[in-house]
Amino acid sequence: MPTVLRVGPYRFFFYAGDRDEPSHIHIEREDKVAKFWLDPIRLQESGGFSRPEIVRIHTRVTEHKNTLLEAWNEYFGS
Repeated sequence: MPTVLRVGPYRFFFYAGDRDEPSHIHIEREDKVAKFWLDPIRLQESGGFSRPEIVRIHTRVTEHKNTLLEAWNEYFGS
């Protein structure tokens, strides 16, 4: 599970087995998790995060989209 980015309490990562899905990022904080597609950016699933926190995470994903996509492409060789 390569960690791509840490912002505040959030860890942004993907799983090595994610290759067959469109580019996306998993985000976790404590026991909460979310998954965002990266192009276009949209929430795929969430477990435990409040709606306002999802909005904050969406903002972070948007701010770091290029970094996240570069990490995805570098790891999975797109």
